[in-house]
Amino acid sequence: MVIYATEQVSFGCYKISSDSGLAFFIRTDYLKIVSPDRIVADAVFQDEEESDIVDAGLAFACETKAMEYLGRAEQNRFSLTQKLLNKNYQKKHVAMALDYLQGKNYLCDYRFALCWLNSRVINHAEGRIRLESELAARGIGKDDSKKALDDFFSNNDEQQLCLRAINKAFRLGVCADEKLFASLIKKGFCYQMIKKMLPLSDYSLQNQKKGSSFE
Repeated sequence: MVIYATEQVSFGCYKISSDSGLAFFIRTDYLKIVSPDRIVADAVFQDEEESDIVDAGLAFACETKAMEYLGRAEQNRFSLTQKLLNKNYQKKHVAMALDYLQGKNYLCDYRFALCWLNSRVINHAEGRIRLESELAARGIGKDDSKKALDDFFSNNDEQQLCLRAINKAFRLGVCADEKLFASLIKKGFCYQMIKKMLPLSDYSLQNQKKGSSFE
């Protein structure tokens, strides 16, 4: 491949025109073999060097698509990887692009997890156990999940979420002790917390008349 024209479009980014008539963009951060200062007009590249430049161009194209998704909403690496693969980008180019975006903090699993938790709590009252499971299902690693959950519960009292879940279940007609406990445990609250919050709930007022002890 012979480069017959180059144009710097931003810091570290170039538009390259080759002898084949193909024009494409690269980010020099993606180059692994070719030195960035060789990306000039009339430069000639062979074999591995040519592949290196092409890979840099494909990674940059992948990065551009990833930024489209990030511009719409926070993304996590797992889901963004799947979206890009579904757009027929190669796995290695996806990895190169997402490594770059993570390094620049445009892509952050912790930030995604915390945004997801803050959005989720608007319509769902769930405990840490359930939320941890939901984050894992979305591809969030343990360290990012723990940090996000710690920060989330520093601003959201899990006991109050449990009370909210109890009252909601009662409003929906869950009136049997066994079914209520099963429902709340499924939502991620531990048995002891449920037992502690039941006497403070609307559900308790109904069951006091029936002599339920919540044991």
